[in-house]
Amino acid sequence: MTNETLAQYANLAVYSAMAVFTIAMIAFAIDLAGTVPRVSVAARDSQKEPALVGAESAVDAPAYVWADDRERHQVRKAAGIAMMLTRLGALLLVSAAAMRGLSVHRPPLGNMFEFALVGCMFVVVVFVAISLRRDVRWLGLFVIGPVLLTLGLAITVFYTDASELLPSLKSFWLVIHVTVATFAVALFTIGFSVTILHLVKTWLEQQDSATMSRVRTIVNTALPPARTLDRTAYGMHAVAFPLWTFTLIAGAIWAEQAWGHYWNWDPKEVWTFVIWVVYAAYLHARATTGWSPRAANYLALAGYGAILINYMVVNVFFVGQHSYSGM
Repeated sequence: MTNETLAQYANLAVYSAMAVFTIAMIAFAIDLAGTVPRVSVAARDSQKEPALVGAESAVDAPAYVWADDRERHQVRKAAGIAMMLTRLGALLLVSAAAMRGLSVHRPPLGNMFEFALVGCMFVVVVFVAISLRRDVRWLGLFVIGPVLLTLGLAITVFYTDASELLPSLKSFWLVIHVTVATFAVALFTIGFSVTILHLVKTWLEQQDSATMSRVRTIVNTALPPARTLDRTAYGMHAVAFPLWTFTLIAGAIWAEQAWGHYWNWDPKEVWTFVIWVVYAAYLHARATTGWSPRAANYLALAGYGAILINYMVVNVFFVGQHSYSGM
C-alpha cells in the first residue's frame, strides 16, 4: 500500500532542495567571479605588503594579485554561504529519498525518477564529504549545476508516481546492484566535471593570444593547478571503476537468478559493458607510456557520454528485460 502523503512530502523535499541548490549555485558563481584579482603586477610591486594568490608553479601563477586581503575575505563569504546551503540541500535530498522509500516500503530504486534522486543525493553527499577535508569550493558550481539540472529533469520529464515494484525487481540484489551502480555514477559525474575543467585549463595554457592570456590569468586564479585537477579527476575514476565492475558482476548474478542466464544481450547489459570497456581503456591509457593525461581524459569524457546514453536513451527508447527501469 502506497503512502501518498509521504510521497508528496518527498516531492516537496525535492522542490525545496532545488530552491536551495539554485541559491547555492548563484553563490558559488559569485565566489568564482570574485576571485578575479583587482590589482596588476605593477601595482603589486608598488605595495609594501602584496597579497599574492597562491600558485604552485610559474605556469599557474596569476598575473594579478589582491589589493586587500579583507576584500578577498569578503568575497569568499559567498563560498561559505554556498557550502552551508549545499549541506542543507544534501539533507533535503536524503530526506526526500528516505520518504520516497518509506512511502512504498522499498528502496527508492525502481524507476528513472528514483535513480536520478538517489544519484543526485550521492553526488552532493560525496562533494560535502570531500569538502570536510579539502577546500573544494571552486568545484561547487560545476557539481551543483549538473545536480540541479538532473533534478529538474527528474521531477518533470522522468517523474513516476510512487508505486510497488514489479515482481522481477523484488530481490535483495536490487539494493546491492542498483545502489552500487548509482554511487559509481555519482563518482563518475564528479570526475567528469573535474575532467572538463582540466581540459579547459590545459587548452588555455596552449593559447598565445593576448585575450587568451587574460582569460588564462582569470582561470588560473579561480581554479587549482592543472595537475591538481587531473589528479582529482583520476582519483574519482579510479574509485568508481571497481564499483562499476562490481555492478556488472552483480547484475550478471541477479540475471541468472531472475532469468536463468548470466548474460542475455539486453540493451542495458550491453551498454553497461560498453561503459566498463571505455573506462577500462581510460585507466589503461593513464598507465601506458605515450598517452598524455589530456588525451586519456577524452576517453573519460566518452565514458560519461556512454553513461548518459545508457540512462536517457536506452532506458527510454530501447525495449528489453530492463524496460521496467524506465519511466
